[in-house]
Amino acid sequence: MRWGDMDAYGHINNVQIVRMLEEARIAAFGPPAGAGLPGVEPPAALFNDVGQGVMTLVVEHKVRYVRTLEYRNIPAVVEIWVGAIKGASFDLHYVIKDPVSREDCVRASTHLAFVVEETGRVLRLTPEQKEKLMAYQELRST
Repeated sequence: MRWGDMDAYGHINNVQIVRMLEEARIAAFGPPAGAGLPGVEPPAALFNDVGQGVMTLVVEHKVRYVRTLEYRNIPAVVEIWVGAIKGASFDLHYVIKDPVSREDCVRASTHLAFVVEETGRVLRLTPEQKEKLMAYQELRST
C-alpha cells in the first residue's frame, strides 16, 4: 500500500485495489512477454512464456469489498490462486487481507485469455499452460 492510495475516507481507494490485484497477478505469473526487463522469476512463469505477438488480456474483473482496507505502512497480504480453467480462458481468484488483523477486506476474481495481437483471435490454452495453471488451482477454499 502506498500513502497516495488512500481516498478522502482514509482507506485504500477502489481503483488502487484493482492495481493491487494486477501487481499480485504479475508477481505470481510474470509480466507479459516483451514488457519490462527480466527480473525475479515468478513462481509460475506463464504470462512471459506466451510467445511473440500474443497478449494476456483481462476479460472481466469482479471485486467484492468485504470491509475497508485501511492504509498501513506495511504491505497488504494478497492470496492468489487459479479457479476455472476453460479451453481458451481461465480465472484467477484473490483475497486481500489487512496485514495486521488478517481479516479479509477484498475478494475478487479476474477472467483472462491469450489473444493474438495482430488478429484479435483468442487462443486455446496449450496442455503445458493448463498444467502450469492446475498446479495453482483451488489452493484456498472459499
